[in-house]
Amino acid sequence: MKAQRGSSRPKHNQRNGNKRAKNPKWHGHNKSLHSDVAHNLLLASARNDHGTADSGKPNLKSLKRQFAKAVSGSRTMSSHLPAEPKRKSQATSTHANGQAQTWSSGSESDTEDSQGWRSYAQSVLQNGMPSGVDAGEGLQPECVGEDTQLFLTQFDHVKNRTLMVMQPGQTLCFRGKCLLTCLYGRVEVLGFTIEEGQQPYALYSPASHCPLSITALADSPLTTKHRREGRQEAKLIVRKHLSTVPKNHLLNEMDSDSCVILLEALDNPLTRFLTSQTQLKELFGVSSKELREDSAVANSALSAVGLTALSSSSCRGLVSSRSYRDALHRLVRVWGDDEGDRCPVILVYGAKNSGKSTFVRHLINSLLNHTTSVEYLECDVGQTEFTPPGCLSLTAVTEPLLGPPFTHQQQPRHMVYYGQADCQSDLDRYLESLKSLWRHSSGDMPVIINTMGWVKGLGFQLLVDLVRLFSVTHVVQLSFGGTSQCAALTPELLRTAHGWQTHPPAPPALGQAELQEAPHSHVFLSVQSEFEGAGTSGEMRHQRSNELRDLALLGYFSQMQAPNSNIVRPLHCFTPYQVSLSAVAVGVTHCEVAPTHILYAANASLVGLCCLDEKVVGRGGPVLLSQTPICPCVGLGVLRGVDMIRGLYFLVTPILPALLSRVNCLLLGEISLPKALLTTQAGVEGDLPYVTTDYSFELTGAGKVHVFKGLYRPSFVKPNTTNK
Repeated sequence: MKAQRGSSRPKHNQRNGNKRAKNPKWHGHNKSLHSDVAHNLLLASARNDHGTADSGKPNLKSLKRQFAKAVSGSRTMSSHLPAEPKRKSQATSTHANGQAQTWSSGSESDTEDSQGWRSYAQSVLQNGMPSGVDAGEGLQPECVGEDTQLFLTQFDHVKNRTLMVMQPGQTLCFRGKCLLTCLYGRVEVLGFTIEEGQQPYALYSPASHCPLSITALADSPLTTKHRREGRQEAKLIVRKHLSTVPKNHLLNEMDSDSCVILLEALDNPLTRFLTSQTQLKELFGVSSKELREDSAVANSALSAVGLTALSSSSCRGLVSSRSYRDALHRLVRVWGDDEGDRCPVILVYGAKNSGKSTFVRHLINSLLNHTTSVEYLECDVGQTEFTPPGCLSLTAVTEPLLGPPFTHQQQPRHMVYYGQADCQSDLDRYLESLKSLWRHSSGDMPVIINTMGWVKGLGFQLLVDLVRLFSVTHVVQLSFGGTSQCAALTPELLRTAHGWQTHPPAPPALGQAELQEAPHSHVFLSVQSEFEGAGTSGEMRHQRSNELRDLALLGYFSQMQAPNSNIVRPLHCFTPYQVSLSAVAVGVTHCEVAPTHILYAANASLVGLCCLDEKVVGRGGPVLLSQTPICPCVGLGVLRGVDMIRGLYFLVTPILPALLSRVNCLLLGEISLPKALLTTQAGVEGDLPYVTTDYSFELTGAGKVHVFKGLYRPSFVKPNTTNK
């Protein structure tokens, strides 16, 4: 049997152990335990000395395994006695009441059975209980090894929720989803502090992203509670929120600086719609990598509410470097500094898979600890945060981001539908769309600008434009591998760098240097990403960029599901809106399509629901756009069908009718519907609508004609000055 190292007993356990010395029932209980164990040890020693064995009794190796399993769920992890061969050994065990007991082995060499009895005896005397605690109501080890931690949990079978007590600095890294309420103390999740008295927060930790961690924080410096009063208050809260009597070990481990959280199972339209898809049933389970590394920790109290604890030895959750933490601290401090004359505008950039999205979410959560709202400008059309892919948006964030993008899809303040996962085909329309959004910025709250992973060539010129156009005050560059993947956007570089639309300031004329206004400057911060897999694209399921876009679209259309119904309805079961062909214009954003083929291309496709300034009036037929407009977009929908006889479009969308009444333009982009919505249509008999295998790319119009509008301008072509 493999020996397992256990953690040393914490200080608060020692304090609680000394308190029990004043309770007479603990004296009697321990004495009886000690006498029984000592008697059994003598019998075992006698059997070993005389070489006799009772075949009718169970083997002591199996007893050792049984008792070790029971002790692992008890209040304190026991450490096994050291056994030194060929010499007399003397072991001392400490009772729960603080007394010590010593015994010696009479044999020259300890047998395996006698070692098992002594190991069990010490664990019983240390824990003060002869059997393990129920797994669903007691303590569970987070992992077995040098970094062993204990989870103080108790599951309420009546109300189907789990109460957990955490000590300051303790961390629960997990997979799954739950609803968290802080009952006492403070905890932190991805930079956001959740305190007692606040609303419950939904936590999402799917296998597609870095696992979330709940960390218990120490008491706030402003707390004036006495230690004894705080401990009594925490115990009252535990008793109040449990239908059954709290276990003694749960109360004994509590102190005034403990944190008490309530975990409930999370079931909402989003989770029901996602898990109804065959390929997403295990989305909130452990990843294949974590299964191979055996990272999951068994804890039935956490599993009952949909959580799987991860071992801290093999899964560390979010790994933040020193530069990562310093940049966060400095940016949060800037907002709290009243000396600034304007709100900070923070631009975050870096190569693909450098950790930009996680850093931005962490930064927003940290800022929300000090302000009620943060503005977020989305410049990444491929991996959007609050909207479906292909959209540029300006969003006012008022709630913490405690999950990946597909878990917090919401209506932005302003949005433009670009229609593609990248902007290389039309850089000017990309920048003009962002300018139109920036005009709606309030200017009275911090602004976070998220950028694409395109940081070289034309992509770097776009970054130069963004810094100049939006008067950025702080630029954060994320790098990995100890090197930088692109040039640093320092103030010195911007004095000479050319953007796609902007140019460096011209040098002052002779004698006018004093009259020229000083160029805009900003603070540059460099962050080195040190998490595992930095710079490499995800290879596991649900981690590729196209899969993440599908998840965002599924999360967006999950808003159509009824909030109070457990029945998941596919999209074809919803009654579509009817729109007249002559009242709505149709255009294609990403390629040129023959006018006679546009309706064929748009049928059963994803379209942006946009609002043109001028009124659209047709002559009984469809109105087609020759150019892609830059106009507001209220959301996305599916063009389910076209009835040319009645002159109607049929639209399915989660947008409310009040917003839908303003729509007079449908833009067809490159973003397509997730295949799962078409191939898994429940309740359909025979052939699936819009799905066919009899398709020929030789047909006219089957292919797309792409037009690249990002060619270099003559002014950016460097002249050849080499003398021949």
